[in-house]
Amino acid sequence: MTKTAIIPDKDALARVGAAVRKRLEADPKVYKVPTDRAEIYAIGKFLTGAECTRLLRMIDVVAQPSKLFDMDYSKGFRTSYSGNVDGRDPFIKGISRRIDDLLGMKPECGETIQGQRYLPGQQFKPHNDWFYTDQDYWKQERKRGGQRSWTTMAFLNPVDKGGQTQFTEIGINIDPQPGVLLVWNNALPDGTPNPDTLHAGMPVEEGVKYVVTKWYRTRRWS
Repeated sequence: MTKTAIIPDKDALARVGAAVRKRLEADPKVYKVPTDRAEIYAIGKFLTGAECTRLLRMIDVVAQPSKLFDMDYSKGFRTSYSGNVDGRDPFIKGISRRIDDLLGMKPECGETIQGQRYLPGQQFKPHNDWFYTDQDYWKQERKRGGQRSWTTMAFLNPVDKGGQTQFTEIGINIDPQPGVLLVWNNALPDGTPNPDTLHAGMPVEEGVKYVVTKWYRTRRWS
């Protein structure tokens, strides 16, 4: 059996990665974070102040204790509040379309935008956004659109202290800056899931942190 056959969606991840990389690196508004261990980009002022305010109010409406595929809130791994915003809302559709256009991704491959709220002491310990294909949940996720290719995350408000997004394997800390969209490839150029995309939402020490996240799959998400 070939290595390609062993790693689900490897070829698709390589194709999507190459297409998005080319598009982002040709965009003068996009800043590439200096590291050769992962493809991480940032776009300043992607969201306006008014859009950030509207989004964080929408998060307050839908936020519930966050869960993982195989772990609940009580385990302490992810102690934020989160919830999917209404993907049918015209405002949300507009935000989604702008993210799709930035990456050149097909809209049907994007998951619904999820909002997250972190109160003092809350965090999301180091994790990868790509799926571990040896776990039971992969059987369902493979049918729902396959592996996650790219992650996009927008910061919505200033945080008084703490709350950085930390890429733990690379040693990069990114402070929450309202309106900034952070984008990264969850795979290596050859389509192998990249372990160096391990990242954490560091504990908020003072204030509240709001972000929205949109993940993309290799196929139509459902």
